[in-house]
Amino acid sequence: MGNPLNLRFDPIERAHDNWSRHWGASPAMVAVTSIMRVQQILIGQLDGALKPYGLTFARYEALVLLTFSSTGALPLGKIGERLMVHPTSVTNTIDRLERQGLVRRKPNPSDGRGTLAEITESGREVVEDATRDLLAMDFGMDCYEDSELWDIHSMLRRLRVDYGDFPDDTDEAERSSRSSREP
Repeated sequence: MGNPLNLRFDPIERAHDNWSRHWGASPAMVAVTSIMRVQQILIGQLDGALKPYGLTFARYEALVLLTFSSTGALPLGKIGERLMVHPTSVTNTIDRLERQGLVRRKPNPSDGRGTLAEITESGREVVEDATRDLLAMDFGMDCYEDSELWDIHSMLRRLRVDYGDFPDDTDEAERSSRSSREP
């Protein structure tokens, strides 16, 4: 993987040293800055792996969502809700996937004004091939053991629940049991 910036130090730790001298230590600043940098790194890696398919990670997520739907089609509003993105982003994503022939729009039979996005057979093939590549690289997280990945998920889940991303209706024992069963 390597460091494209070729820095010989951790700029986040350097920033924290400067921050501490100016405003006092802030583990929260270091954590947030680290999460944001990791997001940049992972999107770069994932988008790079998906580039041969003409996909970004955002478009890949939309295809996966359609793959998992019972009919292979969902209303655009439902796609935005499930992917937690703005309606404009959904429209742009579906526009690109439609131009690529991976998705088609069709009228929603249960809502005369609504539109469904439906995955095409080409879309299903691309999502299968792309998923194989992402799994082979462990979604860019291959430096961690499975138990560490579950720990990361649990730590970030707590923040998401605290901010109202979704209700915490799963008790800790159930989550712990699930993570211990994972291969």
